[in-house]
Amino acid sequence: MSHTIGDKKLLARVRRMKGQVQAVEHALETGADCAAVLQQIAAIRGAANGLMGQVLESHVREHLGPGALPEAQRRQELEQVIGVLRSYLK
Repeated sequence: MSHTIGDKKLLARVRRMKGQVQAVEHALETGADCAAVLQQIAAIRGAANGLMGQVLESHVREHLGPGALPEAQRRQELEQVIGVLRSYLK
């Protein structure tokens, strides 16, 4: 997925998620209030969903749009995306 290389928005999302995960780790190590830990976990999940949406949209536009690929390759890419989505939504 070369269209994601160096995407500053994606990197910012990942770095924000990294900070959130580190905050949960610290909260668990220090015995923070359960509600605060749950809130942070919910924030991480939201960030992951946002990242998934952004990468998925970019991928679909880049690889599955009209004329992007030969039809056979486009079908293969589509099946791959469907597999990823099924896995993600479990």
